[in-house]
Amino acid sequence: MIQFYSITTAIYLGAALAEIAGCFTFWVWLRQDKSGWWLIPGLLSLALFAYLLTRIDVSAAGRAYAAYGGIYIVTSLGWLWLAEGVRPNGWDLTGAALAIAGALVILVGTRVTQ
Repeated sequence: MIQFYSITTAIYLGAALAEIAGCFTFWVWLRQDKSGWWLIPGLLSLALFAYLLTRIDVSAAGRAYAAYGGIYIVTSLGWLWLAEGVRPNGWDLTGAALAIAGALVILVGTRVTQ
């Protein structure tokens, strides 16, 4: 059971980083007036994101996406702090804790009832 959660967490974190990085390239292109060449690694990163989410061991895609939402929120706040230099505030951290709690309910609850 622990192996399931560690592998799932690693996949979710990889997917979140791939999605954030891919979307960030579009942000840089459109909002910071950078070259369209930024989109090539961005599209590859978004394809990796989609692929990684298919590797989650759950019975339905929607459940994988729902649980992923919590991980995405936490990872986005890490990106905010580390890549953009903006420190998350208390409201950010409270929201992230609630999102992780929701993701855990989805993942653990599904495993318990199977």
